[in-house]
Formats: sequence, structure tokens, C-alpha cells
Amino acid sequence: MKNLNEIMKTKKDIELENKKNFTLAKQNPSFSNLIYKLNTSEEILMKYTTKLENTVSSLENCKHCKSLENCKNELTGFVNFPQLENDYLVFSYIPCKYQKEKIKTESLVTFYETPIALKEASLNKIYTDEKAREEILLYIKDFLKNFPNKKGCYLYGSFGSGKSYILNALLNELSRKGATCVSLYYPTLLKKLKDSFSKTNDLYIQTYNDLENADCLLIDDIGAENNTPWARDEVLGSLLQSRMDGRKITFFTSNLSLDELEIHLSETKDGKELLKGRRIIERIKQLSIPIKLVGENKRN
Repeated sequence: MKNLNEIMKTKKDIELENKKNFTLAKQNPSFSNLIYKLNTSEEILMKYTTKLENTVSSLENCKHCKSLENCKNELTGFVNFPQLENDYLVFSYIPCKYQKEKIKTESLVTFYETPIALKEASLNKIYTDEKAREEILLYIKDFLKNFPNKKGCYLYGSFGSGKSYILNALLNELSRKGATCVSLYYPTLLKKLKDSFSKTNDLYIQTYNDLENADCLLIDDIGAENNTPWARDEVLGSLLQSRMDGRKITFFTSNLSLDELEIHLSETKDGKELLKGRRIIERIKQLSIPIKLVGENKRN
């Protein structure tokens, strides 16, 4: 077992190695230009030397690139670019000029734990001959007409009525208009977030950053998750508050009405916490308009 002196020596060695690598990287003018624009301390920057070097390398590739087919970056058509948030750097994939052109004609929604059928959802394929769908279809027509000056919606109702398909189709359409969109299947994503948090904080931060900053976010099947104080307060509550503050468009689907969801969110293995459940519902109401959809099960 290491004593305190050994631990301190190891920490100091790591810091010296980081400083050495950072000093070498600064000899590249492109690297120096990038960190200058980030406008933060070297103490923070040197923790991300390798990632910053990868960003510089990707930007250099872009200078000589003539098409997506010739892209040499790790993720075709994107540069993993840093932004300063508080005292750490958050890296997000930013599309190049060729990818932006592609976005104009193709959907570029980021999907988390979403079935393939929903990824390919299209407004042109939505059934329009059901009376039950009249309200949501009118909402979508009005939403597209007034985008982005329109609230999201909380679409709830019977199992298999097409709620997820309809709103994923809307996200695909919005992405073609240039909006950054994220669709997530909420129950499974919570498990992934919990796993990523226990393994590497960077992965958790990156995923959460995508959800927090997307122009349009769909939280699919809320209420089907195993409710815990962590999921409700640390993940969902913080995410909704951030999107409220940023005036970001947020959609929801659920089999539960808002009243039923409030009960679900209030109950954990530790007992009932009515105030905390109600607090989440108030945020959902601020972000969305409730619309009910009860129809024939399309999955049969």
C-alpha cells in the first residue's frame, strides 16, 4: 500500500508529464491559436492536451478536404471542438461545411437508445385519417409554421398509438431545417448514464451536454423508468431547469397523464416526496403543451 509521500510523488510526476506534453504541443502555432481563443488558464488546458491536439489535427484535415468522401477525421464530417464550461472543457462534434450541406437534405438527429424504425420516421408516413390524431396533427402544422417560437408538447395516451413515431418524425423534419435535435428513450438512457458516471465522468458530461444544449429534445416514454431520487432530481430535474433557462424546445411522450406522472415521480423506495414530484411537473408544464392521443395500437 502506497504511503502519502509515494502518492504525492506520483501526482507530481503526472503533473510534470502533463506540463511537458503541453509545452511541446504549444510549439505548433495552430495549437497555440486554439488555446488562445479558449481564454482560460494553462492549468485547465493541459489536462486536455491530447484532445486539443486531436482537434487541431481535424481542423488541419478540413483545410485540405474537398468532400465528405475524402474526410480523414475520426467522425466523418465533424470536428470534436472544445468549449469552456465553468472549470472544464466540453468537447462537442461540430459539422464541417460539407456536413452542413448534407444536413439540409438529410435528417441528422442524435438518437440515444432509439429503435431503427423511429430513426427513419417521416411526417409523410403518419396516418392522418384518425379523429384521435387531429389535435396533434394541428399542433405539428402550427409548430412548423411558427418554429422556433413555439412550445414543445407533452404527448400522452394509450400504448402503441404512435406517439413516439409522430414526434421522432417531427424531429427528423426539424433537423432538415438546421436545428440540432436529440431523441432519447428515457428508461434505457438512465441506465446508460448511471453506468457511464461510474466509469468515466467525461462520458457522462459529454452525453449530458448533448441533451442540455440541443435546440430540440425528445424525452421518450417518461414515466416508464424506475424512479429514483438521483434520476428525478440530479438528471431530469437539472436537465429540465437548464432547458427552461435556455428556452430550449422540449418534447415528451408518456403513457401517463401529467397527474399520473406526478404520482410516479413522487414515489421512490424511500417513500413519497410529493413536493419534488410536483416540482418536475411544473417544469414540464413550462416547457410543453399537454396533448392526449388515444388510438388503435399500431404495433399489433
